[in-house]
Amino acid sequence: MGSAARFFLLTAACALPLWLLGGQRRLLGDLGVGLPLSALVFLAPLVSALVLVGRREGWPGIRRLLGSTLEAGAVRGRWLAVTLALLPALYAASFLFHRAAGRVPDPTVDPVTLAVLAVVFWTTAAAEEIGWTACATASLLRRQTALATAVAVGVVWAGLHVVPDLQGGHDWGWILGQRTHTVALRVLIVWLYVNTGRTLAAPVVFHALDNLCVFGLFPAGDGYVPVVTATATTIAATWVVARHGPRTLRRAGR
Repeated sequence: MGSAARFFLLTAACALPLWLLGGQRRLLGDLGVGLPLSALVFLAPLVSALVLVGRREGWPGIRRLLGSTLEAGAVRGRWLAVTLALLPALYAASFLFHRAAGRVPDPTVDPVTLAVLAVVFWTTAAAEEIGWTACATASLLRRQTALATAVAVGVVWAGLHVVPDLQGGHDWGWILGQRTHTVALRVLIVWLYVNTGRTLAAPVVFHALDNLCVFGLFPAGDGYVPVVTATATTIAATWVVARHGPRTLRRAGR
């Protein structure tokens, strides 16, 4: 069994008790988030990565893994601009669509709440990307194309969130749209990863921005229809694959 397969299985095992804890309790309710307790599933890929790397490399490997979230890599210039601007642009387009359809009111953004959410979501994204990118993606890229890697990680990542979605009161139409967005988002994350020195800086920031857009910058609440955002994200991911090629998701010569 490959290291990525072991990671996926261990992550699912770590997620199981968190799914069982779901219930009716809500996390970050005071900040307007209100996720079920099972949303702590973001810890599962972190724990799995630390266990597998710890067994293989010991404490030096664990320290390396934890420190990788602070590496700047090649996230500068246009790649920094893409990392910071792409998702807000996609969410802005989605929000304007919802607004034109009369589904959501104008957003109200509290700077203090936004700052707190930015710290929270960067922390949770760092925990997840240590597993999804530094462990699973890095392993799969040694023998799979970048697109196949992104889809495999994206499908498992999406599947891990289905139970929290159900416990959050969402129907299957909502879940299908949101998790399609999740898979497309992973294609974009892998694209950033392979083009920015294979460090975690861009994946972590991009992942954090996804959550920040939903709950902080463009909070649509009950009027949010995931299929709209999923369509925008899928179009962006398709453009990336068409332009850079599915094998590496990198321009020739880079």
